[in-house]
Amino acid sequence: MFLEDRVVRVVLWAVVLGGAVVLAAGCAESTAKPGAPPPPMVQVAPVTKQDVALYNEALGSLDGYVNADIRARVRGILQAQRYKDGATVKVGQILFSIDRSEFQIAVDSAQAALARAQTARAHNKSLLARKTDLGAANVVSRQEVEDAEAAARDSEDQVHTAEAQLQQARLNLSYADIRSPVSGVAGLAQVRVGNLVGQDGPTLLTTVSQVDPIRVNFPMSEVDYVKAADRLKQLDGRDLAWATKQFARMSAGGVADDDSLALVLSDGSVYPHRGVIVSANRQIDPMTGTIQVQALFPNPGNVLRPGQYGRVRLKRRDAGANALLVPEKALIQVQGTYSLAVLGEGNKVALRKVEVGPTTGTSRIVTSGVTVGEKVVAEGVQKVSDGITVNPQPYPSVAAAPGGASPSPPNRP
Repeated sequence: MFLEDRVVRVVLWAVVLGGAVVLAAGCAESTAKPGAPPPPMVQVAPVTKQDVALYNEALGSLDGYVNADIRARVRGILQAQRYKDGATVKVGQILFSIDRSEFQIAVDSAQAALARAQTARAHNKSLLARKTDLGAANVVSRQEVEDAEAAARDSEDQVHTAEAQLQQARLNLSYADIRSPVSGVAGLAQVRVGNLVGQDGPTLLTTVSQVDPIRVNFPMSEVDYVKAADRLKQLDGRDLAWATKQFARMSAGGVADDDSLALVLSDGSVYPHRGVIVSANRQIDPMTGTIQVQALFPNPGNVLRPGQYGRVRLKRRDAGANALLVPEKALIQVQGTYSLAVLGEGNKVALRKVEVGPTTGTSRIVTSGVTVGEKVVAEGVQKVSDGITVNPQPYPSVAAAPGGASPSPPNRP
């Protein structure tokens, strides 16, 4: 009995001691302080200075250099279509034919009327000559001579009238064969063979467009127009001949007299030929604040067609020289203001407000706030705050897009 009591007391004592040890250990853990987190890892890039090509970009619509509506100018039954829908045609080529029977009859009738008028003229001239001689001999009265003179003049006028009617009849006959006034691409026929055309006015049959060169119309903002006013003052004399000369020069590897334009097609590809500005509208549109500008592009093979759209790129002359560049991702935008996280001594970050310019490629021009060589956080800007210490890593170098080729829009203001 005594032995069992001692065993029980020893076990209880051990349990009490064990609880005290666990409690002490728990108190020690609760009073220990956690270690400080490591500095966030970010990627930094230097502010660089270089010349970059900046471009204005606008949505342009393509149109034929000449769009000629082919209409039936005389009334008749459409007898034949002499071209294939959508085919290339030459100037003077017959596109449609109208039944000629009625017009040929009118020509024959006019020729007969002219012959009668000429016969009457010859008779009245002979009669006037005889009456004049008899009047000189006082055989006939002065009144008869004057009547003969009036008849001769009237017959002369009748001849002129008959000649004009014959000319009109021949002209109407010629309208029965409808020819293309320009070389280009003919559209789909709007009227088919067997239909009556020209009944209530000139009936539209098709349209022929001269598409080489092709015309591109695009808007230019008022601000860009003011900056490029000296360029647009030199448009006098820029006609088709001038544009053709520029195309030949650029095709041979030279440069145009003025900055050329690039055309980005709807699939994102860049059209292989460059164009030139040839004209501008007389006024700024007050509704849009833009002026319409026209450019010509060479179109060998008639690849481009009226009605297409493309983005026109025009090189800017007011920006891009000795520009300070930072990655676009480095900019922090808050309520219309921009800031950069600039890396300082001890890898501490300072948030600094900056003024920005256009975008070029994946980089952005900074006009003030930083200097060349300073490093800015380009990746991980969401991890930083003013005065925080960071673990900087190099950011992959990204240069401005060559030739202004960059994701749309390439040059945001």
